[in-house]
Amino acid sequence: MSKPARDYQPKAEILSLFPDDVSGNAINGLGEHVPRRPSPVFWHEPASLKHGALQEFFHENAARVVQFRKVTSALVDQRGPLEPAPIADRRQQDTPDNWTARLRAFALEHEADLVGITKVREDWVFEGHQVAERWVVILGMAMDHGALSQLPPKPPNLASADEVSRQYNRAARSSKALADWIRQCGWPARAQTGPMAGSMTLLPAAIEAGIGQLGKHGSLINDTYGASFRISAVLTDLPLVADQPVDIGVDDFCAACQICVRDCPPDAIFETKQWVRGEQRWYVDFDKCLPYFIETYGCGICIATCPWSRPGVAPRLAQKMMRKKRAP
Repeated sequence: MSKPARDYQPKAEILSLFPDDVSGNAINGLGEHVPRRPSPVFWHEPASLKHGALQEFFHENAARVVQFRKVTSALVDQRGPLEPAPIADRRQQDTPDNWTARLRAFALEHEADLVGITKVREDWVFEGHQVAERWVVILGMAMDHGALSQLPPKPPNLASADEVSRQYNRAARSSKALADWIRQCGWPARAQTGPMAGSMTLLPAAIEAGIGQLGKHGSLINDTYGASFRISAVLTDLPLVADQPVDIGVDDFCAACQICVRDCPPDAIFETKQWVRGEQRWYVDFDKCLPYFIETYGCGICIATCPWSRPGVAPRLAQKMMRKKRAP
């Protein structure tokens, strides 16, 4: 993969679609010291978004060139949206421990590579949305790093963008299958699949569910797949047992590493943590990232160049970082 150029200038056509009255960073809560629920900014119904015109522009252009984006997800086929399985009249009973083991086994047998479980928190639910379910199950799908590394995704080489679409479709199939299995056991469940955002933000839920830690590039880092995976979710009231957050040394590593900062063409990655809705965390400048993301049909450079994402590196790197943390 060649190094991306750092002299990137957004196209005027894209800049003209940005709203005049508010920035995406402001909507996301950059610089805010008081906690609040997230506000929809992208990947929701375009008509409801300040940046809806940009989202529509992205979809229209990507659909022309990216093979798998035409198959938007397993929740949609040629006839339209697929209906979820009916909830069985008879509700099966089991212990939370047994349900958790059964659910995890089913998910792993139906395309998921990672499974994490945690309780839904109100502060993860987007403003204007509601989540009635008690539990969120996060599913992770590993990506082919060889395809992901063929960056940036521009015609005629769209291997990276196609790979992202393949994994979003796989994530949709897996989460729909799991939701249907739960419903057939007599319990409510619904799938939430990417890239659309749904009713709640999934990154903090995935962190709480032990899937990984947030990296400087704004994506999760896992101790097996690095940042090279995608997530989806199932919301349910099935009695479950929560997983716990993990520490694999990502914060310490990212504080010292500058690779994604250096390799980001629009210079959108902050070198230090920022205040975002009452929390200090890694953050990517939305207004700088989005034009390049749109022009390259999804970018992904920061994920591909992240040292954690190289095949076989993440397990060793996590062990190394934790040894350093435990050292006197």
